[in-house]
Amino acid sequence: MTRRIVVLGVGNVLEEDDGVGIYASAYLDANYTFSDHVQIIDGGVEGINLLNLFLDNDHIIILDTINLDDTPGSIYNIPSYELSGYGLNSGGAHEVGVMQCLDMIELMGKPLPDSNVIGIIPKSITFHMGLSDVLMDQFEVYISTVLTYLKSCGVEVTPKERAFSYQQIIELFKYPTHA
Repeated sequence: MTRRIVVLGVGNVLEEDDGVGIYASAYLDANYTFSDHVQIIDGGVEGINLLNLFLDNDHIIILDTINLDDTPGSIYNIPSYELSGYGLNSGGAHEVGVMQCLDMIELMGKPLPDSNVIGIIPKSITFHMGLSDVLMDQFEVYISTVLTYLKSCGVEVTPKERAFSYQQIIELFKYPTHA
């Protein structure tokens, strides 16, 4: 039986670097196709509302900023259970809710899905759309880290013919078009 894998981008695109998980999930979805058992989801700031996602899938890969004492732009791949007490990012509603999803599953006596956070240290979380210069410079490395991890999980990754730059993806959030 093939394991169901979800790549879950979380964050708030209105708070500069906090939106990196959303931009990354949109970038992956726009530029790659994945094995059928992989789903890319924009979790935004849904937080605890994502509980069913955690219950219904075998492996959740969370893309977000992470608040650790390190240089902005540093990238980590950490099992979610190791983040208990640290919290993702700076304590916004989506991070608390995502970690609470795992706590609730345990309280329900259900098996926890494999989950990890591919996090990046933010430079700036303020009311501004886009990414700081540091995260813009590290965006391709961040995406490469996610793709490498997916491939290590046996996921087939195929670039799409028409590629979108990360700048184009970010601009789509600033000026959405309805086709």
